[in-house]
Amino acid sequence: MQFLSTQKPQTHHDDYHLLPDSESALPVETDLKNGRRREGASHVVATEAESQKHKVLEGAPVQRKAYLNKYALGGAILASTNSILLGYDIGVMSGAVLYIRENLNISSTQIEILVGSLNVCSLIGSLASGKTSDWIGRRYTIILAAATFLIGALLMGLAPSFLFLMLGRVVAGIGVGYSLMIAPVYVAELSPALTRGFLTSLPEVFINVGILLGYIANYTLSGLPEHINWRLMLGLAALPAIAVALGVLAMPESPRWLVVKGRLSEARQVLIKTSETKKEAEMRLAEIVKAASVFNISPADSSSLGPAASSSNWRGQGVWKELLLRPSRPIRRILISAIGVNFFMQASGNDAVVYYSPEVFKGAGIHNKKQLVGVTVIMGIAKTFFVLVSALFLDRFGRRPLLLLGSAGMAISLAGLGLGSKYLEYSNSSPGWAISLCVVAVCAAVSFFSIGLGPITWVYSSEIFPLRLRAQGSSLAISVNRLVSGLVAMTFLSISREISFGGMFFALAGIMVVGTIFFYYYLPETKGKSLEEIEALFEDEVVENRKVLVS
Repeated sequence: MQFLSTQKPQTHHDDYHLLPDSESALPVETDLKNGRRREGASHVVATEAESQKHKVLEGAPVQRKAYLNKYALGGAILASTNSILLGYDIGVMSGAVLYIRENLNISSTQIEILVGSLNVCSLIGSLASGKTSDWIGRRYTIILAAATFLIGALLMGLAPSFLFLMLGRVVAGIGVGYSLMIAPVYVAELSPALTRGFLTSLPEVFINVGILLGYIANYTLSGLPEHINWRLMLGLAALPAIAVALGVLAMPESPRWLVVKGRLSEARQVLIKTSETKKEAEMRLAEIVKAASVFNISPADSSSLGPAASSSNWRGQGVWKELLLRPSRPIRRILISAIGVNFFMQASGNDAVVYYSPEVFKGAGIHNKKQLVGVTVIMGIAKTFFVLVSALFLDRFGRRPLLLLGSAGMAISLAGLGLGSKYLEYSNSSPGWAISLCVVAVCAAVSFFSIGLGPITWVYSSEIFPLRLRAQGSSLAISVNRLVSGLVAMTFLSISREISFGGMFFALAGIMVVGTIFFYYYLPETKGKSLEEIEALFEDEVVENRKVLVS
C-alpha cells in the first residue's frame, strides 16, 4: 500500500485509495482541514473523517485528489439504463390512464389494480433476482430483466382488452423487479469506494429520466385518437428495453461475483480497468478475496491470495437461513436498516403521487387534460434536476445528511399539500393561491424525495450487505419496497375518497416524520467506506450500543 511521504498507516478501517494517474480524469482541489471540497459533476473526494486521521508530522493536512474512473462510469451507465424502463412506465401510465379509462370503459378500482399490479408483480422479480444473479451472474440478470420488460411492453402496446393489458403489466412487473434489485447491486460491486455513492445513485437518476420521458410521451401523443395514443405510450417502452439488452453485452461482469465463483484472473482484469493503478486494483482484489473467504476460493486461480477449495458450485445456498433464521446482531441490524429505508421510500407515497398526479391536480382545480399533462412535465423536470443534484453531492456530504434533509422536506411539503387540498375541499371557489400551493407542494415533495429517499435507498440497500448476502439480502429489502409500493398505488385513490386528498397527504406527512426519526437513530454513515469495511461498521455500531446499555 502506498502512502504520501510523511503519512503513517492507520487502522484497518481506514479506506485508502492511491492517487490516480489517468490522463482522462479531472482533478479536484480539496481543503481537508475545513472538511470542504470543490468538485465537478464527475468526481468525488476523500471524506472529512479521513482528513482528520491522515496528518503529516508537521500537523498540516494531506491533500488528496480523486477521480471518476471512466470504465466504472460506463458500466454504471449501461446497468442503470435498465432503470429507465421503470421510470418510463411510472411517468407514461400517469397520463395513459386518462385515456385507458375512457377507451376501455373501466372503473376507478380497475385503474388502481392496473397501476398497482406492476409494483405487486415486481415483487416476484425482486425475490427471484437475488438467487438468479448469484447463479448466472449480475450481467446476464440485467439482460434477463430487459428482455422480460420488452415482452411486457409489447403485450401492453397491443392490448385489445383490459385483461390483455393486465397480462402485459404482470410480465413487465417481473422485469421491473429484476431491474430494481440488480442494477444498484451491480454498480456498487463495480465501483471504487470514493465514487460509489454517485455511481450507485445513477439508477435513480435514470428512473427520473424515464419518468420525464414518459411525461413527454404523454404530452406529445395526447392529441392522437384515444384508441391509439395510450397504446403507443405504453408500447414505446420496448425501444429502451432493446437498447438495454444490446448495451449490456459490452459490460464487464461484477468483480465480486467473479471472485465468489473462483474466477480471480477475470476479476483482477475488471478491477485493473476500474481502478486508477494496478497496485490499487491488487489491494481491492485482496480485500474482496478476504471478504469472500467463506466461499473457499480456488488455489489454482488465487495465486498468492491463499489456498482453499473451489467455489464454482456456490449459487447462493444458505443465505435465506442466515438472513432470517439465525442472523447475527450486525446482520440483523443491516437487514432492519435495509428493509426500513425501503419501506419508508414507498410508504412516503411518492410513486402514488406520481402515478395519480393528474387526479391530484384535478382535485386542485386543474381540469384540462393538456394542462394536467403539462403540469406533470414540470414536476418531472423538478424530480430529474434534484436527483442529479443529490447524486453529485452524495459522496461529499454523505448518505445521512441528504436522507434526513429529503425526508424532513417531504414531511413539510406533504403537510403543505394537505393544507392546500383541505382548503380547496371546503372552499366554494378555487382561489389561485391554493391551487399554486398544491402545485408547488407536489413539486417540492417529489424534489425532496429525489434528494433523499429516491437515490439513497438504492445506494444503501446495495452497499450495506456483506458479499455473501448482498444479492439475496438486497432482493429481500427491495421486495418489501415493491410490496409497499403496490399496496399504496392500489389503495391511494380508494383511501383518498374516504378521507379526502387532504387527509391522505397529512397521513403521508406523519409517516415521513416517523421515517426521519428512524433514519436519524438507526442508519450509520457509509460514505468513503469500501463494501468490505461496511459490515465491520455495523459490528462497531452494535458494540457501541452494548457499551451504552452497560454504562
